[in-house]
Amino acid sequence: MQETHFLSTSNPKPFSSISLPNPNPNPKSQFQSSSSSHHDPSFHSPKTPHFPILSTKTKTKTPSSSSPQILKSLKPQIPPPPSDFHDKALYLDSIGLDLFSLLHHHPPIVSASLPDLKSTVHFLTSMGFSAPEFRRLVGMCPEILASRVSDIIPIFTFLLREARVNGSDLKRVINRRPRLLASSVKHRLRPTLYFLQSIGIADVNKHTSLLSCSVEDKLQPRVDYLEKIGFSRRDALAMFRRFPQLFCYSIEHNFEPKFNYFVVEMGRELKELKEFPHYFSFSLENRIRPRHQRCVEKGVCFPLPILLKTSEAKFRERLEVCCNSSIPLRNSPLWCTNSISGDF
Repeated sequence: MQETHFLSTSNPKPFSSISLPNPNPNPKSQFQSSSSSHHDPSFHSPKTPHFPILSTKTKTKTPSSSSPQILKSLKPQIPPPPSDFHDKALYLDSIGLDLFSLLHHHPPIVSASLPDLKSTVHFLTSMGFSAPEFRRLVGMCPEILASRVSDIIPIFTFLLREARVNGSDLKRVINRRPRLLASSVKHRLRPTLYFLQSIGIADVNKHTSLLSCSVEDKLQPRVDYLEKIGFSRRDALAMFRRFPQLFCYSIEHNFEPKFNYFVVEMGRELKELKEFPHYFSFSLENRIRPRHQRCVEKGVCFPLPILLKTSEAKFRERLEVCCNSSIPLRNSPLWCTNSISGDF
């Protein structure tokens, strides 16, 4: 009886009986392929079962740990466990996305199910985003693919109702800052909205790219830096109200080198920065330093807006006018402090 039990269970299951993911399953073709190559009885009509005939002359050895060759020969025949990874790769490839590239930037995407991926893609395209726009969104923020529709809908609701974004501007807002779709309303978007409103920025709908920024990690440290270099808190907040994009600039790579040049090389006063915080938006190497050096050579000192905001042609014209004309009055925008301050 024990020998009979072994013969009925030790026969390995055919390879074709374990189904692998198939993006376009076709039962009929699967049946024809399986029956011709593997003769899997599970795909045929039921037949009378045939039991093996036992013989006392037949000697069968039971596979055990002492038979490594048998186990080794069976191992290649065992297929990998079923997975939807292949299906996800094929689906994302069909819409122009590379799964492996996305996993490199955001590994948790591997845990997202295929139905969730399809739901997210369908929802965003139904909101009016074209295929190129969607690929750009995911390329800039792969976390979007790992988000469920139930997480994305509250973000749209928040932007429309609380941030007061016009429905016609919604696509533009998302295209400009895709990370909004991967930000928590409770833990990121709403606290940042309250902070911006608390410092006097009323029209937050014009600065929605700031909503995905952390108050503790990004916004507050920049306010603290301006206070550190000599501005009062009141003046620092006034600068951010006048130019909210100031929150987006790096302290180390923007604020510090430009402020040092402003104080050491240009010798200007803080009140000029208070009135014109846009100074930090201009390139130090391509705009601030070259124009300042040209003014020094000509003995001219322009106010910051004239120095930096005017086009190159108008800047040269102003510079020539200032150098070739008579000495301007003290209240003139062309007042040349470097060249004539000692004459009065």
